[in-house]
Amino acid sequence: MKKFFDFSGLKSIGGFDVKTMSRIGVVAALYVVLTIYIAPIAYGPIQFRISEVLMLLCFLNPQYIISMIIGCATANLLASPYGMADVLLGTIATGIAAVLMAGCKNIWVSSIFPIITNALIIGFMLFFLYNEPLALSILAVGFGQFVVITVAGVPLFRYLFMRYPVFMRIIGGRGQLTMYN
Repeated sequence: MKKFFDFSGLKSIGGFDVKTMSRIGVVAALYVVLTIYIAPIAYGPIQFRISEVLMLLCFLNPQYIISMIIGCATANLLASPYGMADVLLGTIATGIAAVLMAGCKNIWVSSIFPIITNALIIGFMLFFLYNEPLALSILAVGFGQFVVITVAGVPLFRYLFMRYPVFMRIIGGRGQLTMYN
């Protein structure tokens, strides 16, 4: 019988295997869904974007940088009340933080990067484009990031890492990193 489909050539596309591309796509979609689902608290001067906890995946595996960039851009395109400014600047802030996190060796230190980049970039965006008070915008955005990523996210990831070692295998994480400091 003749084969109608042959997926044997799809083991690697653009340097990524299908499993990796699937992970990247699923995480990007999860970021979008989580952000849009909680949109009332995900945008604005005081924001608690629960999906930002996924940024810690960049610490565990740099391939998730792509997920965060695609997820952030898509979520902001679909739901941000700040329009294209948030699509561009929010995605830049996420991209910078994701790259810095991927190069870090300690999860606690790594969790600081999205706080700083989002607080500064989004804080300045809110100030320049929407006349929000600068210091308050920076502090409010930074506070939301701190609560979601450092206070909630790091302990969650440490728990998953210690309690469920299969978690690292599923996400394709780098096990040699310092999760416990």
